[in-house]
Amino acid sequence: MRIRRIDLTFTALLIPLDFVALFCAGLAAYLLRFSRFVTEVLPVLQDVPFRDYLRTVGTFVVVWMVLFALAGLYSSRPRKAWNEFGRIVLACTAGAMILIATVFFRRELATSRFIVLAVWGLSIVFVLVVRLILRAIRHLLLKARIGHRHVVIIGMSKTAEGIAREYAHRPILGFTVLKQFDGWDEEAKRAIIKLQKTQGVDVVLLADPELPKERALDLIAFTEEHHITFHYLADFFAAAFTNIEVSTAAGAPIIEVKRTPLDGWGRIAKRAFDIVFAVLLILITLPVVLLAMIAIMIEDGLPVIFQNIRVGERGDPFKLYKLRSMYRKYSIGPQFEDAAKKLKLEKELIAKQSIKGGPVYKIANDPRITTVGRFLRRWSLDELLQFWNVLKGDMSIVGPRPHQPREVAKYLPHHRRVLAIRPGITGLAQISGRSDLEFEDEVRLDTWYIENWSLFLDLYIALKTPFTILYRKGVY
Repeated sequence: MRIRRIDLTFTALLIPLDFVALFCAGLAAYLLRFSRFVTEVLPVLQDVPFRDYLRTVGTFVVVWMVLFALAGLYSSRPRKAWNEFGRIVLACTAGAMILIATVFFRRELATSRFIVLAVWGLSIVFVLVVRLILRAIRHLLLKARIGHRHVVIIGMSKTAEGIAREYAHRPILGFTVLKQFDGWDEEAKRAIIKLQKTQGVDVVLLADPELPKERALDLIAFTEEHHITFHYLADFFAAAFTNIEVSTAAGAPIIEVKRTPLDGWGRIAKRAFDIVFAVLLILITLPVVLLAMIAIMIEDGLPVIFQNIRVGERGDPFKLYKLRSMYRKYSIGPQFEDAAKKLKLEKELIAKQSIKGGPVYKIANDPRITTVGRFLRRWSLDELLQFWNVLKGDMSIVGPRPHQPREVAKYLPHHRRVLAIRPGITGLAQISGRSDLEFEDEVRLDTWYIENWSLFLDLYIALKTPFTILYRKGVY
């Protein structure tokens, strides 16, 4: 499933804004306690050092935010204001209870009791105000139809018509209906493909209770192939999916099929993981990269960086960076000439020496590779520049390997499942056999990864990759 960028942005903003709100609540409680107005009513028996107090506030702000996370306040799915308010009160109250218990166990001063109560009340107010402001900004953007997802509705029932009207009259829901079809057929397919190219289709909503099962399954396969989120009314396929989320429109329950845990906060966490890892590894491997560049230049001149067009997330092409491992006269890419002649030679080599079947090829004992290039490939050093692709956002540290457009063009519909997320430098297939795997096995592993992603799994794959390279199995 693809979450609106607007929802991801506002979800990411919640953490720093909550931190600021809670910290300000702590400071405000301190200033209020030692203000003239309060000290006249409650005299200060013993001073609380401001530096020590700040240290304590910093610690408890972290505790507070952990409680917020446990209360589900960092979910990427927007909630109703009253629901969010209840969770804020619950989390802040739990934090205050922990703080009170700490004060009593440490036998701190009576003056601290007022501060604890003030922190509790002010934290609720400050966090709620900040979140209401953020909510108001989000609503203004949605009313201006900024951040909307484009929907195509299949079906002309009264319920479908009601949903279309509600999406049109209530832009705050975040959906714009591009077109509504009476049924699902080849004409609808062609129209949706055209709409996807011109305006972008994010969601297909099946709202036809009379649609035959075969056509419904064909519709699901179509949305998977074209990376479109599939919604359906609650009376459809009630037991077909377990990873779902329910919303309502025009009084009708709508169920959304979620393809991967890489949704909402998971996507944000994976991106943060990628950036941190990429920066660290760029710095660590910089001397190796510079030495490799010098060796390439000495053996076969410039350029030392090879740019190759690959297919990324949702089928979008991008330039993948590698250290050049082939002779210039054989290299195929946007910075080289005579592509047709070189492609002809490559096809001959694929026919004679490819060790992989299916749409993806792998040439064993490739005569086009330089001496330096063979060493670089043996130890996967030619791929070190791809950490820059990660920083750019074209790739991830962990994910399915990106393939060339002419390879992707040969994919079967179920193969396109691997294009649902950013491609990776390494992945589950890479640590499970590298080039020795059949393409179908590679797709099966990558699909499992997409459906079962976790940050721990990414860390495991990233840490295991160097050992796989050292073992040198499946390298050609």
